[in-house]
Amino acid sequence: MFSGKPMKPTFKSYLPPIQTNVKETIEPPIKKLEPKLLPGEIVVNEVNFVRKCISTESGQDDLWGKLICTNFKVSFIPQDAPPKQMSQLSHLLLGEHDIPLTCLEQVVTVNDTRGKKKVLGSNQKLKFNPTELILYCKDLRIIRFCFDEAGPESAKKVCLAIAHYSHPADLHLLFGFEYQGRRYHESKEGRANGSTTRRGLQTPIFDRPSDWDREIKRTGASEWRVCSVNENYAISQSLPEYCIVPVSLADQDLKRHSVYFTDNRIPLWCWNHPNGSALVRMASIYDPAQQKKIEQKVFTAITKSHPHRSDVFRYELDKNLPNIQEIQSAFVKVRQICVIDPFEESEERWLSSIENSRWLEHVRAVLKQSAEIVYCLDGKNASVILQEEEDRDLNCVVSSLVQLMLDPHYRSLIGFQSLVQKEWVMAGHRFLDRCSHLKKNYKEEVYNQYPAAFEFTEAYLIVLSDSMWIPLFSTFLFNSPKQRAQHLMDFAKNKAIPHGEDQIVYFPPVWDWSQQFSNKNQTLFNNPMYVGKGATCVQNGEVKTFRRTKKTYSSTLRGTPASLRNGLKGGEDTQPRRGSLVSELRPDFSPVKDESPSERFFRDWFSQPVDQQGLLIPLLMPSHVVLWRLFFLRWVPEACIPKGGIATAYHKLSQLVDEIEILQNQLRQYKGPSPDTTPLPSPSGPPLEQRRMYFKASSPNDPPTPPDFLNSSFPFTPVGNLCRRTIYGTPISKFLNGARIWLSTETLANDTV
Repeated sequence: MFSGKPMKPTFKSYLPPIQTNVKETIEPPIKKLEPKLLPGEIVVNEVNFVRKCISTESGQDDLWGKLICTNFKVSFIPQDAPPKQMSQLSHLLLGEHDIPLTCLEQVVTVNDTRGKKKVLGSNQKLKFNPTELILYCKDLRIIRFCFDEAGPESAKKVCLAIAHYSHPADLHLLFGFEYQGRRYHESKEGRANGSTTRRGLQTPIFDRPSDWDREIKRTGASEWRVCSVNENYAISQSLPEYCIVPVSLADQDLKRHSVYFTDNRIPLWCWNHPNGSALVRMASIYDPAQQKKIEQKVFTAITKSHPHRSDVFRYELDKNLPNIQEIQSAFVKVRQICVIDPFEESEERWLSSIENSRWLEHVRAVLKQSAEIVYCLDGKNASVILQEEEDRDLNCVVSSLVQLMLDPHYRSLIGFQSLVQKEWVMAGHRFLDRCSHLKKNYKEEVYNQYPAAFEFTEAYLIVLSDSMWIPLFSTFLFNSPKQRAQHLMDFAKNKAIPHGEDQIVYFPPVWDWSQQFSNKNQTLFNNPMYVGKGATCVQNGEVKTFRRTKKTYSSTLRGTPASLRNGLKGGEDTQPRRGSLVSELRPDFSPVKDESPSERFFRDWFSQPVDQQGLLIPLLMPSHVVLWRLFFLRWVPEACIPKGGIATAYHKLSQLVDEIEILQNQLRQYKGPSPDTTPLPSPSGPPLEQRRMYFKASSPNDPPTPPDFLNSSFPFTPVGNLCRRTIYGTPISKFLNGARIWLSTETLANDTV
């Protein structure tokens, strides 16, 4: 042991000592990073000192904090959180840096020092300590976390936990069941007599005969009836308990013939045209010996339901359209081009790559088929049967599109939600399988071409799509109505929920948006350009409302000036629109002697002004069918235009509509009980929380330019949501292309860039 005199320091400082305040030297307490947990949510694993990558270019904007895996989400809590961006849509159930586990598509771990990568699955082992975690999300986000300073074992455990909990083996292990059970009992005290109605839910669920009966009355389908032959799912497990069938078809006939249809799916009524023609969907008949006999029975019944006994046309969508595998393959290619491939590598060939993916080609094919069916229903006054082998995929798409084109009710917010509920949820689309919760969107193109005809916005459509990855609502969680009913019955029993309680109460659908968003954020769903049934105007100082007579769904106007034709601005295009079906058949739009009825129908429609509350037919030329930019590119920093994009027009239109509504309110205020006692107008219009627009009317002091936070990704933000890995080894695009080959392989040698 050394016991000599202490050595003198060899370094001598010639700088004067710094005088410090004792109070300033006291370090502030370390911020405790705790997640915000929902009822029933628990922390499974966590790791400190994690770096979330914000930008691929540099790490100066990266965030440091704690990465947490719960039984519901992956949550990152920054140590020093930056101020929340005003442009970001705020979610009531998820934080800015939260990702639902059901939103994860791939969990990739990387160790750069050892040159190893692995796609983690449930219950897999990880033989190396990860230096990086990359999360590929179903909503097209790519989130990167680095473990530079984190404990290696803790990092490994949290990666394994995320991979394990993101794909549970059983449906009841999804967090929604635990959450809704806790929520139901915690809110029980606030319910009178222990029960609740459907809380004023305006969207019909179509799980009761009354919902279908209202749809019959709304469409005037007097020769159709509500049928309960499938009550308790006695015939088919994938159909709803109640459906609509022709009056002339007896229940015993439906029971007898159902065994010959795929999965016993008897024909389903979708919609009735005011002229009496009906839209019907049907599965294939697999017994050739019985096919002709049963088809004749079905066709005869549908013909009898038409007031003029018109013919019935059948469209076999399996033969006419690309199959689901081809559509999914095209979507994967578009995602690769838009999100995964580095933008600098794909910029020069971007448009040709999108074209080669065949995604837009498939969109055009579905729109074209839908327009032909519209012609049959509207132009030929004939009923239509949509036939698909299982009646659970393409029929959902085409039936929805046809009804969107023909019926303005479905272009309102509540109407659109009822359409999704009727033609997708209750018709048995396999959401559980398609969403891969356990071990896509043609409607937007019609919206893109006729935005004023829809009450909702692009942001609403994307939020609806994103809701598929949040397992807290019953709408997109099951493959069929029976599976929903059975699982919710078991759930109610396990959670001690009283027998007979409405399933909508204890496991609500997604349609009550107040569960996810504030009233302020829900105004982002309102389209300022929407022309509804009661479009208002001010004429001679009075507020008037346009009332339309009963619709025929076909415009009858003739001889309109060129500046108003086709619903286009100014003096654009005095010829009928190109891109319709008729233009594909005949480039010359002038009438000819041998013009077919379908050509005449489409030529007449495109030569007339568009009635936003009537029939809509999409433009089908390649130049008209474009990529849904906000959906595919909202996370891509290179595609984000500051103070640009359609968001700037949305900002100005919202302000204008809000100002108009304030003026209308003031005009109403001026109308007092008598001319001598006219009250003064309210200077601000309706209360702020009741105003429909997200952006309020500007004041004289507001700057003329759009707000700084406005960009082409509004109301989403690419910041921290798309961080491609291009620093080490293999470009991530090549890495994912080979994922299927080495999914179960522990290591993968790096390629040279």
